[in-house]
Amino acid sequence: MHFEQFYLGCLAHASYMLASESEAVVVDPQRDVEIYLQAAEANRVSIRHIFETHLHADFVSGHRELAARTGARIYIGVQAEATFPHVAVDEGFQLQVGRMRITALETPGHTPESMCLVIADEEKSPAPWAVLTGDTLFLGDVGRPDLSRRYSAAQLAGMLYDSLHNKILKLADEVLVYPAHGAGSLCGRNMRAERVSTIGTERLTNYALQIESREEFVKQLTSNLPARPAYFLQDAEINRTGAPALSDLPALSPVEPAELKTLLAEGSIALDVRPGEQFAAGHVPGSVNIPLSGQFASWAGALLGLAACPVLIAESQEAVSEARMRLARVGLEDARGYLKGGIEGWSRAGFPLATLRQISVEALSSRLQESGLQVLDVRREPEWEAGHIAGASWWPLDNFKVAPPEIDRNLPIAVHCKGGYRSMIACSLLQRAGFQSVVNVVGGFDAWQQAKLPVATERPVEA
Repeated sequence: MHFEQFYLGCLAHASYMLASESEAVVVDPQRDVEIYLQAAEANRVSIRHIFETHLHADFVSGHRELAARTGARIYIGVQAEATFPHVAVDEGFQLQVGRMRITALETPGHTPESMCLVIADEEKSPAPWAVLTGDTLFLGDVGRPDLSRRYSAAQLAGMLYDSLHNKILKLADEVLVYPAHGAGSLCGRNMRAERVSTIGTERLTNYALQIESREEFVKQLTSNLPARPAYFLQDAEINRTGAPALSDLPALSPVEPAELKTLLAEGSIALDVRPGEQFAAGHVPGSVNIPLSGQFASWAGALLGLAACPVLIAESQEAVSEARMRLARVGLEDARGYLKGGIEGWSRAGFPLATLRQISVEALSSRLQESGLQVLDVRREPEWEAGHIAGASWWPLDNFKVAPPEIDRNLPIAVHCKGGYRSMIACSLLQRAGFQSVVNVVGGFDAWQQAKLPVATERPVEA
């Protein structure tokens, strides 16, 4: 049996190819499907089956395009009510592919239609070898239970408890666990960075599996959930019908600097995807910086929304194409174009550049007693609770569709996150919203701790 994991770091998404003899199965494919076609060709197998463990909410799946290009069948849980051609899967469904057997377990909880796939490599043993858990069981965590229009979070959390204890944990300790997401995904909150585990390891170390009662499990799973990006429910609906092929998207057109200036005055968004240092040194006034280096697409979807039609600002045509691809992976398809000539083109047209001041943690520490200096922490709640700068205000970047309340836009504000990626995004949004004196803290809270500066741990008070 051939088994391969494909990990997409920018979305913390894992997809899989399994093959036996001449047939291959792809599980939870990403939007751009060329990697699976290349892997199939390299291994001299044909993709004949595509499984979706559920209707993904954090990315747009490539199942429809992959099926069209290979003739493969798509399998998804019966509760998904999918409208594309598919095989509706329920409890105990089995598929034999060469000497490999796939058995479906209905495991509602993350979503009503969630299922896990138990894999047996019959060349070695008829016993289960691995389980592909989708978003039901992660490494160190379980799926969030608030992604349904039909069920409450409490109802889904109860279903999730039953699915885990009555089905997943019935598997032997040595069975390998391969989830659909890793650390950084918003589909959970405490995922570890590893890419594979075992049932036994999760039984002993996963906090959610240590909760003894169903009632307490529901309480913990529905408390302090990270903000759910608005695009999550939209992506689930796109996946219910199946997204069009990426090749069907129209080509991006160059936008002249004068046209961009007019568009910005009308409220359009300019999305600068360059590294934060370059953005700080000079950028189009009012533009939003979400660097390609991090979880670019997730933040763009969460903060701009799928209806945004941004003009992209990049340092090369290759970066424009990469940004376009990543945006499409979360369903943000209607980019208006890209700034012709980039920042240099903007300057050559005679338009001014804005800058963003930056400050070291040592300089920030020495200035904390200054009257009027505000510090804003944009990390998530667990990060804040583990330690923060005394006197800082807290407003996680997830909430930035609304500007932080009770922050004086006329006084200096120093913004930090963990390492600097999110704080640059926040600073650009604050500048766009009219805050007059915004400063980015270089290195973020990691640098603060490395400098052995004082850390507080009181409960958060939002800005």
